[in-house]
Amino acid sequence: MKGRHEPLRMCVCCRQSRKKEELVRVVKKQTGEIAPDGTGKAAGRGVYVCKSADCMEKACKKKLLNRALKCNVPQDVYDTLREMVSSGSE
Repeated sequence: MKGRHEPLRMCVCCRQSRKKEELVRVVKKQTGEIAPDGTGKAAGRGVYVCKSADCMEKACKKKLLNRALKCNVPQDVYDTLREMVSSGSE
């Protein structure tokens, strides 16, 4: 008997497909607000970044979320993501 299918998501930085639990989701809501999505279920355009410090630093340095979300992402969102990765929380 086959196991349950696990959906995979792609990191915008390293472009590797991983399980949702291994990634941090950033969502752009219809109101234009951009924020990390801890639940993974918020409505809006979502992009994923690995929880590794290397991927997060590269995403912040190259402003990869700006490109993926097609808008300017405020610096405080990048700062929040860095803190999430360094503290190990979601």
